[in-house]
This record gives sequence, structure tokens and C-alpha cells, in this order.
Amino acid sequence: MQIHFNPESSKSPNGHYDQGLKRVLDRLTKTIERDALVRETTTELRTFLQVDRVVLYYFYSQWDGQVTFESLSSKEFSILGSTGPDDCFKDEYAALYLAGRAKAIADIELEDIQPCHRDFLRRLQVRANLVVPVLIPRGLWGLLVAHHCQQPRSWSSSDIEMMRKGAQTLATAPCILES
Repeated sequence: MQIHFNPESSKSPNGHYDQGLKRVLDRLTKTIERDALVRETTTELRTFLQVDRVVLYYFYSQWDGQVTFESLSSKEFSILGSTGPDDCFKDEYAALYLAGRAKAIADIELEDIQPCHRDFLRRLQVRANLVVPVLIPRGLWGLLVAHHCQQPRSWSSSDIEMMRKGAQTLATAPCILES
């Protein structure tokens, strides 16, 4: 069954398009723009940093979220749809990211982190990670996260700055501010 859209059939007697249809199309356009921007940003960051994975962890409600986008060096590193550990991230870590903290871990096995955090990162095959917040006026929208999976990685100040620029690009995009 094919559905054909006839713009003439959605016009009201005075010639204006149905406002409901216009709102749906506007929202769809913004979603497509947002998705393209996030895909482009994560891919550029992964290429620049030469890491196994860059993801966007999106918060759909306060401190609850999931990986909604990823750029991968290999499909084996996919964690799309993953959520954070139940009680590990909430409150303490969230407050730090709300304050703008960037966190670089060169080796999860040597870093002083909570055991639940280390176990979570191990399950995701992470050996080193770099996390920066995506802050919009309403608060913490998401986290941009770079993962090096195969070995430890020392993060340079230019690595951190590039991730911050990626987060700022997302945080100031109208398609994200309006989402």
C-alpha cells in the first residue's frame, strides 16, 4: 500500500495548509537537522581523536539517559542504546557535569573511581575515556564521550579542547536548543 501526500487535500477553504501538518513537518525537519549535526560531530571527533568510539549520552529526564548516537572505528564497539549504571552516575557525577566538568581517564584500571563506575566501563570495553557535558540553558542535555577500548590513552589538552568545542557546537545549535 502506498500513501500519496496531496498538499491540496490538506488545505482549508481559505487556502492555508493545515497547521497541524505544518507543525509535524517542522518538528521532523528539526529532528533530521539535530540528528545530522550529532552524527557529524561524533564522527569528526572520533576521526580527530583517533579513538574507537565517540558517543552522545542523551538525558531524556533528570539523570536518566542512554547512548543515542555513536561513531565507531569498528561495529564490535557498538553500545547504542546503553544506559548508565543505575545508581552510579546520579547526583554526584551529575552535579559535577552540570558545573561544566570535563573528565579524562587515561586508564580505568588505575583511576580512583567508584567500583560500580569501573565495572560499568569494563562492560562497555572501555580502557580510557574522556567525557564533556553538553550544557544548554535548561541544564545538562547530554554528554559527549570518547572511548579508547584497546589500551590506555593519555588525553592531551587539545583533545579535551576539541571535545569541549564539539559539545559547544551541539549546545548552541537551534535544532538542539528547541528539542
